[in-house]
Amino acid sequence: MLDLTDRQILIVGGGAVAARKAASAQESGAKRIRVIATQFKADFPNGIDRLTRPYEPGDLDSADLVFAATDSAAVNDRVVRDARAAGILVNRADSSDESPGDFTTPARLQLGSITITVSAQSAALSAMIRDELQLTFDPQWTAMAQAMQQLRPMIKASCQNAADRAKLFRALATPQARQILHDTGFEGLKNWILSTDPHTL
Repeated sequence: MLDLTDRQILIVGGGAVAARKAASAQESGAKRIRVIATQFKADFPNGIDRLTRPYEPGDLDSADLVFAATDSAAVNDRVVRDARAAGILVNRADSSDESPGDFTTPARLQLGSITITVSAQSAALSAMIRDELQLTFDPQWTAMAQAMQQLRPMIKASCQNAADRAKLFRALATPQARQILHDTGFEGLKNWILSTDPHTL
């Protein structure tokens, strides 16, 4: 859930795992992604700065986030040690008790402006839970999230008291609000919430 827009991402590795890390970083908004590997998977994502050579410690210069994703435990060990020495957060694809990474990348489900992530101590289990959640996803949640992009600044501008704003936001997170949006559209929902006295909630 990091904002990667202006972050320099370094991925060490060019196989299937590294390709998934690169694609996920792109989907999360990263624009500056550099990948270093001795060879690259044929369908590796495009639009990425590739360096075809072995990893070197100097590759960490200017990196904000690092992924150690090679098929060599020794190389991944080295990347983790170097990143930590440089004070850079690092993710290790092949989890190691002796040299673990600093963060994990959970299974991710993006539906409109809603992001759901799942971490379950197993990548396969996390993906299964994510896929089953998608089957039960209510489209009204997406519609409400889209409405909130416009309503949130309106409420903040019209209601100066923080406690009252919190009541209005909680009112929007109810089945009643979703039903109003479904029945009357965005304008109906906007008129309802902006005309609601938070002291009556």
